[in-house]
Amino acid sequence: MSSPMPRIAPLAPPYPPEIQAQFDRIMRGAPPLVLFRVMAGHMRAWDKFRAGGLLDPGPLSLRQREIVIDRTCALTGCEYEWGVHVAIFAGPAQLSEEEVRATVKGDATSSCWSSAEQALIAAIDALHHRATLSDEEFAALSEYYDEAQILEIMLLCGFYRTASYLATGLKLPLEEEAARFPIV
Repeated sequence: MSSPMPRIAPLAPPYPPEIQAQFDRIMRGAPPLVLFRVMAGHMRAWDKFRAGGLLDPGPLSLRQREIVIDRTCALTGCEYEWGVHVAIFAGPAQLSEEEVRATVKGDATSSCWSSAEQALIAAIDALHHRATLSDEEFAALSEYYDEAQILEIMLLCGFYRTASYLATGLKLPLEEEAARFPIV
């Protein structure tokens, strides 16, 4: 019985020399994992996956990126990271007060979101609660976002879940100028 193919095709050998060298360093002679081969097919995602930073301009708009980050941090209960992002990026990302509130108190059906943003939030919620996307959720996301954007969404969710774990696990005090979760 063969295993199902990934939704985004992995690189197949022979790999470009730079990628082969990276695989060799990471895998120490073992064949590269499928996850690594899929990521390496999209250089930005692969570089960021290895480097861990995702705040530079990428395949998502600032608004899309901030919706992903704010919703992920809200779902993890991380007021620290959510508040920093809202304080710094909500204005430039053109997130209204209602939209900022909906990242914490709303859901994918909140009327403030566009159809594309509703699909985005549904995917964020699915990843948070189940660590996967159903075929229907992946298809809905694919209506609005390309492969590079979908990888970026997944990376952001994971990275900011990790950042949230650090901030809440370390009980970091809230930044003085950061936003606070809405009460009601």
